Amino acid sequence: MPGFEVTTPHAQRLIAAFSQSYLVIPKFLAPNETEELLVRSKELLDEFSLQDHPLTKFTTGDNDHIGDDYFLTSGDKIRYFLEKDAIDDSGHLTRDKQRAVNKIGHALHQLDPVFGRATLQNDKLRCLVRDLRFHHDPVALQSMIITKQPQIGGEGTVHQCCSFYTSPPSALGFWIALEQCTQENGALSFLPGSHLTAPITKRFVRLPSGGTGFEQLLDHKHTSTPTGDYVLEECKPGDLVLIHGSVLHRSERNTSDRTRFAYTFHMIESPPYAVYDDKNWLQPTEAMPFPHILDTPNQTVRKIGA
Repeated sequence: MPGFEVTTPHAQRLIAAFSQSYLVIPKFLAPNETEELLVRSKELLDEFSLQDHPLTKFTTGDNDHIGDDYFLTSGDKIRYFLEKDAIDDSGHLTRDKQRAVNKIGHALHQLDPVFGRATLQNDKLRCLVRDLRFHHDPVALQSMIITKQPQIGGEGTVHQCCSFYTSPPSALGFWIALEQCTQENGALSFLPGSHLTAPITKRFVRLPSGGTGFEQLLDHKHTSTPTGDYVLEECKPGDLVLIHGSVLHRSERNTSDRTRFAYTFHMIESPPYAVYDDKNWLQPTEAMPFPHILDTPNQTVRKIGA
């Protein structure tokens, strides 16, 4: 069965399908491309050194999201963040380091050649972005390997990607399965259409007092979280999930004995089409600005679903 191809009719079907707020594209990466990313992910885990590591854990809750210096200065580095259940009360790992890491990020696409090829030198990806026309001039940021470790792989609580970036909101998530993703090992779930009914009520920012937290954008008294049935999307290795920045989505804890490796990153609009201010937790540097995806910007964009 052929893999993913970009054609004009395909682009039209893509846009129609994506109007529901997310889209699974089977076989976006060929088996050899997927395997290369998975092998490199495991090599990075082997290379992980605990010496001088601050044992920074990654959590996604509103009240305990990480915000230490190791996290805040990771935008131009490859850093390792641990599962909260992989460290005991004495600060020691409860398992091998390869099974203790929650995620690796956040500049894989710029610093690692394997992930660079999959992101910045990927013609299929560039054609998809061009055909979709979600952005005028998108830049890529926050690239991550999410491991979802067996038994302890933490829950990804309900969230919206647009809570983390620009004004106006412009985030688009790219999530590529590197292993089989099932209900048991933490596949993604979505509330279809919620990008039209769930306003962005908060924004994850650097706090003036240090660390990170959520800045409220709307009064909770005047907003309500949409309810409905979340749709579980089980994926095979190489499948790509496009995630509208406003859609509510989540993943459950990994209760299986298998990892659930995925490679994910975001694209956002760049100036002058959007503002990326110094409140954002992840900041580009002069030496490593966010890389542009397209050689020339799209002259027009489509407002997907709205």
